[in-house]
Amino acid sequence: MKCPACGHEDSQVKDSRPTEDGAAIRRRRQCEKCEARFTTFERIQLREVTVVKTNGQREPFDRDKLLRSVAIACRKRPIDTAGIDRLVSTIQRALETQGDAEVSTQEIGARVMEALKSIDSVAYIRFASVYRDFAEARDFEEFAASIRDISGE
Repeated sequence: MKCPACGHEDSQVKDSRPTEDGAAIRRRRQCEKCEARFTTFERIQLREVTVVKTNGQREPFDRDKLLRSVAIACRKRPIDTAGIDRLVSTIQRALETQGDAEVSTQEIGARVMEALKSIDSVAYIRFASVYRDFAEARDFEEFAASIRDISGE
């Protein structure tokens, strides 16, 4: 494993343990050259998933990209990083275990929205604003009103 501090190719594993949800192995490493310590995560990948974007372009599923977008929606909300990671892991596992090798961005967005809806309504609205490409304040108002209608608030 390449050291992020000095770029040296060799590191020593000091500690390994499963993550909370058991979907990955967390490894504490130390560079053999500069002695910097860093953490890596090893995840099981069940299947290669290709994402089909709205313009028809295809690209490999990028877990980190999904994690960043969910984290942005959850910024300054009472949702810890472990919870966000579990949400993304659950979505990733569902995508990898479904029968299709290709998945649309719409399906991924719908899965994220469904998960956020049950966790935090503000994060849900934030994600929806990007996913549904709200253009005006009225779009926010209509979407927020539909949430109030569903939840009975």
